[in-house]
Amino acid sequence: MLFSIPQFLAKELKDAMKGGGTDERALVEILVGLDNKGISDVKRSFKKTFDMDLEREIVGETSGDFKRLALSLLQGNRDESEVADSELAMEDALELFNAGVNRFGTDESKFNSILCSRSYRHLKLVFAEYKKVAGEDIEKSIRAEMSGEVELGFLSIVKKIKNTPAYFAEELYKSMKGLGTDDDQLIRIVVWRSEIDLVEIKEVFESLYAKSLRDYIKEDTSGDFKALLLAIVK
Repeated sequence: MLFSIPQFLAKELKDAMKGGGTDERALVEILVGLDNKGISDVKRSFKKTFDMDLEREIVGETSGDFKRLALSLLQGNRDESEVADSELAMEDALELFNAGVNRFGTDESKFNSILCSRSYRHLKLVFAEYKKVAGEDIEKSIRAEMSGEVELGFLSIVKKIKNTPAYFAEELYKSMKGLGTDDDQLIRIVVWRSEIDLVEIKEVFESLYAKSLRDYIKEDTSGDFKALLLAIVK
């Protein structure tokens, strides 16, 4: 590979923000998919490669609640310990409930502060407590209370936390389903996750969609692009 993974993802972020519009799905996928070190490495690579500050670029290309969400993810300040506080999890679940379905309008800042900073292990407890309080999964509440790129962002965080391989398997499926293939998303996930969890993603993909990732790629791609993908997805 000509690029390191941080360089590759920095280029993907730059491409997502070029031209007349912004590819929010690509921004979300990358920022949600990185751990704290990964965020730091990509920001450094972005600055070195393009002589631009990634945070400043995102500020210029996004707006409103989505901008605040993207910037929170970009801080790379998530607790990465294995600590989970059951009492705090109950408090967090109640705060999320009161910030969303239990009020008129949604306080996205509360979702932001909890979902972008707490540890994965803790948030899994929060999601379980939330279901007890709200009587529904947090994903259902997010779909009901939010829309557009903000909904996409918070749903992606929840899905990634609950089951990382399943999150990326679903994104791979979306890149190939229907008419046409999102080549950029497909190659991005395959290359990026190839040295992290692609083995697990392939297993989950086949269990979810009753066909292997290789078979989907064979049917949906062609030429050198197909050969490259199949060489990685062995």
